[in-house]
Amino acid sequence: MLLELARSRRVLFVGGKGGVGKTTVAAATALAMANEGRRVLLVSTDPAHNLGHLWGCEVGARVRRLAPNLDGLELDPEQTARAHLDEVGAALRRLMPEHLAGEVDKHMALSRDTPGMHEAALLERIAELVVGLDGGLDEGQGGHDLLVFDTAPSGHTARLMALPEMMSAWVDGMLHRQARSRHFGELLRGLGRDDSVGAQVLGKHPSGSTGEDAGDSRDDRIRGQLNRRRRRFEHLREVVGDRARTAFVIVLTAERLPVLETIELEAQLRRSKVAVGGLVVNKRSPTDAGDFLAGRARLEQAYIDELRAALPGLPLLQLPLLAGEPVGRDALEAFAAGLA
Repeated sequence: MLLELARSRRVLFVGGKGGVGKTTVAAATALAMANEGRRVLLVSTDPAHNLGHLWGCEVGARVRRLAPNLDGLELDPEQTARAHLDEVGAALRRLMPEHLAGEVDKHMALSRDTPGMHEAALLERIAELVVGLDGGLDEGQGGHDLLVFDTAPSGHTARLMALPEMMSAWVDGMLHRQARSRHFGELLRGLGRDDSVGAQVLGKHPSGSTGEDAGDSRDDRIRGQLNRRRRRFEHLREVVGDRARTAFVIVLTAERLPVLETIELEAQLRRSKVAVGGLVVNKRSPTDAGDFLAGRARLEQAYIDELRAALPGLPLLQLPLLAGEPVGRDALEAFAAGLA
């Protein structure tokens, strides 16, 4: 079920409660697709990165080759947010007079702890990867046929999936407010009558002018940046909401809390217009390995029956409890054999 789903999609999100085996399922799926000849990028957005542990190598913020046709990348939310804010701060300092640089830095420092900042920064990076996959807009060509995202635990992921709509609305609002103003330069020049104020704030126009031409040029650049961001988020929203291109797979174990969390996550994703392509129940206890595990298997079956009743239309794949951890390429290939 899972491999067939991956074969027919270009973006696959693997999520669920922490500790259920999301990274293993995502890595094995990505490896199986790479072995079939697809060019795959496996991306971890979970702060507790485990890709390096699975592959026995360091995987970080730069794309690293893990196997033929398979690359890996770990997006650190803290590092991503820091880079994002540094970029925004640099842009603001170019717009503001030098004596306000300290205020810009103070604002940026406070923004680092703003609720949702990590998710917004991650969303920017995910949008870049998705746009690059299609080689669309003016972002440059991507080198992969399939993106497999190993996501953070459920609550974080649900917020992340809801952000494209929110961020697009925010950018639209910024553009609307910008359009209602004659231009940003005129607003800044209103702070003083001396033309030197405009020159200090706006800088020189390529032609050497500091008047309305400079303000219009600055307006054009700001409007261009906002439109570029809006197109990026609109593209991400379109891809994530397209059942033919994107699917979300929820991994869980057959226990009470993971089952309840899965039902809630599916509802949140549906509200965000993200299609859940299937469920993977991992670490199922065997029925023929003694009374203890047989009893455990019966308890798990009751939870699976509850899951099927709550989400009857979703394909459900069950994977057995393993004696050891699937670490390394050979173990992941063996694990992937059960994902068909």
